[in-house]
Amino acid sequence: MERREELRSIEAAVRGGAGRGILLAGPAGVGKTRLAREAVVLAGQRGGTTRWVVGTASSRGLALGAFAGLLGVLRGDPTGLVTEAVRAFLSGAGNGPVILGVDDAHLLDDVSALLVHRLVVQAAAVVVATVRTGEAAPDLVTRLWKDGHIERFEVEPLGQQQTGSLLEAVLGGPVERTTVGRVWERTRGNLLYLRHLVTGEVEARRLQPIRGIWRWSGETLMSPGLTDLVTRRMGELTEPEGLVVDVLALAEPLDVRLLAGLTETSAIERTEDAGLIRIKEVGRRLEARLAHPLFGEVRRARMGTLRARRLRGQVSRALADAGYRQPDDVLRRAVLALDSDLVPDPRLLVEAGRRAGQLCDLPMAVRLGRAAEAAGGGFEASMIVMGAFNGLSRPPGADFAVLAAAAGTDVELVRATMAWAIDLAWMASRPAEAEAILEAAESQVSGNDGRRRLMALRALFDGQLARPVRAIEAAAAALDSSLLPDDSVLLATTGYVIGLATVGRADELATLVTNGVAAAGRAGQYAFLRFPLITAQLLGLRLAGYLGEAVDVAHGCWESAQGLELPTAIASVLVGDALLAQGRPVSALRWLREAYAGFEPFDGAGGFEHVCLIPLIRALALTGDLTAATEASARLRARQHPMLQCLRPDMLLSNAWLAAAQGLSTEAITLAREAASVAAAAGQSAHEVLALHTATCLGDRSTVGRLVALTQQVDGPRARAAAAHAIALAAGDGDALQAAADTLDRMGDLLAAADAAAQATVTYRKAQRRGAAYRAEARVRRLIRGCEDVATPATRATIHPLPLTDREREIGALAAQGMSNREIAHRLVVSVRTVENHLYRINTKLGISRRAELADVLDGYLEGGPCSRRLRA
Repeated sequence: MERREELRSIEAAVRGGAGRGILLAGPAGVGKTRLAREAVVLAGQRGGTTRWVVGTASSRGLALGAFAGLLGVLRGDPTGLVTEAVRAFLSGAGNGPVILGVDDAHLLDDVSALLVHRLVVQAAAVVVATVRTGEAAPDLVTRLWKDGHIERFEVEPLGQQQTGSLLEAVLGGPVERTTVGRVWERTRGNLLYLRHLVTGEVEARRLQPIRGIWRWSGETLMSPGLTDLVTRRMGELTEPEGLVVDVLALAEPLDVRLLAGLTETSAIERTEDAGLIRIKEVGRRLEARLAHPLFGEVRRARMGTLRARRLRGQVSRALADAGYRQPDDVLRRAVLALDSDLVPDPRLLVEAGRRAGQLCDLPMAVRLGRAAEAAGGGFEASMIVMGAFNGLSRPPGADFAVLAAAAGTDVELVRATMAWAIDLAWMASRPAEAEAILEAAESQVSGNDGRRRLMALRALFDGQLARPVRAIEAAAAALDSSLLPDDSVLLATTGYVIGLATVGRADELATLVTNGVAAAGRAGQYAFLRFPLITAQLLGLRLAGYLGEAVDVAHGCWESAQGLELPTAIASVLVGDALLAQGRPVSALRWLREAYAGFEPFDGAGGFEHVCLIPLIRALALTGDLTAATEASARLRARQHPMLQCLRPDMLLSNAWLAAAQGLSTEAITLAREAASVAAAAGQSAHEVLALHTATCLGDRSTVGRLVALTQQVDGPRARAAAAHAIALAAGDGDALQAAADTLDRMGDLLAAADAAAQATVTYRKAQRRGAAYRAEARVRRLIRGCEDVATPATRATIHPLPLTDREREIGALAAQGMSNREIAHRLVVSVRTVENHLYRINTKLGISRRAELADVLDGYLEGGPCSRRLRA
């Protein structure tokens, strides 16, 4: 159940005994009735006698109306009616407690309220009652909790996490995080609304499983049942009140003064009193919003087209007249004007289209740009459209050649050529043609400004096509000018960061990324490239071994992408990839599957599906889903993007892990060595380090020389850790392998640390060092727990059960927790001599001599590992 904590609190109050109970209070639809029923049913299962009554508006005018049918016919005079009712209520009850559930107690008639009050005060029954917040309840019901006879418990709407758990339980599968967030935003945790919304969206197939993840796409269409529920909650509205709600439904939030200029002040006050709108202080002004998102959904669905167009136009004009001139205000005015009765303003639409691009809302940028084109916005309008298409799926009929031909100046020609080249390279997957167009433009442009813009794009091309040295040189040359526009700064910086990340200069990334993200915030066309820029940064952090920082950056990127469909999917890849690098494949797999589902509507998403499949293959292989991993590998081979040559070593490494999971260790090492060779040929030294270290983890002892050399070229802790690991493995030095595991553990790569510890275990066994072998194996077990119980081929082959009997394991665990022999003997009701004999046999079998060593071993073998912690404490 999604409300276990609340139910536990309610159960505790109900178990207080006869004459106690609880009053559940909350707004309509939050789940009060369900909680009350659960509590009553559980009390009945513990041996109590249960009764259930419901207060209704129709029974409120009848004495004991809520108890009709439960008490039978009462023949006493009015003065003794309640006393007779108590006897009738308790008749037939067993020896255990009587539990009375009272739903909607605020609707009880006065006599029913008196009966409930008397049952509690006389300790005749335990009462579980519900009341709706804001509704007047009979005085005797209110006095029950005010006088301390029963507890009052406020039932809040479900939180977002609870909503997600409920959705997954109902739908029977994982639900995308963004979908959970959208559903929660719409329903605000109201269970009644939630049930109707989900039912309607599943039936309409807007909420459905895509690639194994439940996703919600498209706009909500209110079902009749949900519409009726929300309409009843809103109540009857006068025309002035309806106008207030309608204006906010189309344009919330609004400054109260601006809203008062469009509606009546008294109507605003009445809608606030009725709980339909909320007023919040924002800075120096008051801001009005609807009290619930579904109020707006209902009003928009029932609003006529002409009324909606007129109101949007009025709000847009009012915003302009009031002096709202900030970029977000311009965007808001333009979006309202799009579907209004106003004459289209091309300048407004172009300015707003640029702002939508800056915010990475590419579908809105396309829409505004198209409207600006139709209104006569010219070249700038077309650039907004084509620039947004550069970050989305390639649309039919997008003719970049026509755009280039329409350019009136050299600067316009350069901009059009860049958009065309980006489209050919990423959207059409034709990089050779893109580079040919870029080269032709470079030969035609004479001015330095235009050449630097083209050089910025060249840097990005070189970085993506695994030419890192050329990418760094081109980017540095382009960025040498302080006059380079923000769009080109972002292009050059992204190429620069890809180059630095792969050659192993990760320590130089931070300032570049900061400058690039700042340029993205100002850029009018390619702001969406901040996501590839952060992707490149994370590649560098991951390859260098700065894994904690990588996870933090990835989560920050995901937070910033909320509300944007494609960027959210991209950011989900980044989080999954970073978690996988830390050795948390189960958590990573969830993020990666959500991302993979998110890319489905975007036809490959300009190569980001390729980026997603690489870690997805490895996560699936490590978690044991070899069929899905094989299918993902086949899809990657079929869909690999020609512009992502920089990631070819990663692709080979994922296939290496798949081969290892399939038991093909020789093939796995061969693939890892091939990845290293590909990286070395391209000058991607950081990729080469990871590839050679992967080969080491898989058992290759021939990587020492090259890894030692790379420690002089590559930033970050990974190169040194990998070299130390390789040296220890080649030397067959168990202690050095344990030290390498220490280093990798501190770095945050738990799976590699587990592999080093597993290799140490094997080395110790060969040397007949049983105690050291058991300690190393225990460490492997601890590391595997940290890796979400996912083992690598090396660790799986290493782990053996302890050669202890059940009694030896039991005595050993107690000894490891710090208990003396006498204390153990007393605890297990055996002699001290028996304990001593068992401990002697344990030490002999495990090759140890001290209790601290015993704690180290058992801490890894026993679930939860409490032994060494208890001993140290």
